[in-house]
Amino acid sequence: MSMAAVASRTAATFSQFEQLREGRAIIKQEADALLELASRLDTDFCRAVEMILQVRGRVVVTGVGKAGLIGQKVSATLASTGTRTQFLHPTEALHGDLGCLGSDDVLLALSNSGETQEVCDVVVAARSLGLSCIALTANEFSTLGSLAEVVLRLGSIREAGLMNLAPTCSTTAMLAVGDALALVLSRSRGFTPQQFAVLHPGGSLGRRLRTVREVMRRGAQLRIASQSATIREVFSLQTNHGRRTGAVMLIDGDGRLSGLFTDSDLARLLEQHREGQLDRPIGETMTKSPLTIDADSLLHDAVEVLSNRKISELPVVDDDGQPIGLIDITDVIGLIPSGEEGMAN
Repeated sequence: MSMAAVASRTAATFSQFEQLREGRAIIKQEADALLELASRLDTDFCRAVEMILQVRGRVVVTGVGKAGLIGQKVSATLASTGTRTQFLHPTEALHGDLGCLGSDDVLLALSNSGETQEVCDVVVAARSLGLSCIALTANEFSTLGSLAEVVLRLGSIREAGLMNLAPTCSTTAMLAVGDALALVLSRSRGFTPQQFAVLHPGGSLGRRLRTVREVMRRGAQLRIASQSATIREVFSLQTNHGRRTGAVMLIDGDGRLSGLFTDSDLARLLEQHREGQLDRPIGETMTKSPLTIDADSLLHDAVEVLSNRKISELPVVDDDGQPIGLIDITDVIGLIPSGEEGMAN
């Protein structure tokens, strides 16, 4: 029977129930491997953190095959969280790219077996150039482990799946240690959300990390009125064109924000047949002391307030409490967590 025929017969007998059961078992096995790894993490991890913090150069990450792909992701995470880094492919390194190394760099070498020849050769060459080396490997007594100054030991990890051959649990473990290393380094450096934002200007993540000042509606886009004016006066005088906010920000005699009156508030009065209130001061029915935010706060913080408090408008005030802008939910709807867009009102 041909291999194709065997594969077809196997697929036919592998039911959806069995597929789900095995898929869940694989995910659970990888999760269990991570929990065991977390319990084994020791002070060598702290030594690796300290070694990286002390170097003036970069963390040069190297690895081949699946470990190399994990290394590239670890390098990317280091870079985005405040640690200068570069990925160096072992084969390219041994054919001239060793020239990118400096004596003030530190090498982070990944190999589960610790016996990958190209990786070990790179470590030998790097050590001859004066670099310190951290090994991420299963066994500290492997060739790679013996060459490194610090070993982040993964331990013996059984791979997932029927044959237990493809790098699965071991690469998941490598990725987790790399993430832990990057984030602990970031915290140790005092890396701030503002610094993170500088490195992530694009995409939805970059937008969430912009400041409120960059996104808020301002100037002629705002509706601001005195709390002593009647509702009819406020709405008859509001002639703003373009992006119209769904709320009027109300101020006291000193120009400080005192309340908020939304289009929904107006609709509610009309539904309740309280037309007589239209000629009363708007301050009587406004939402007093509404939630506000500072213009230099991250947009991420504004989105959290809108989402958690189920509101649609968030006034922006200055140090004196005077309104200078407004965040409207329609401006950030794509950043609201999925399923919560319709909950604000």
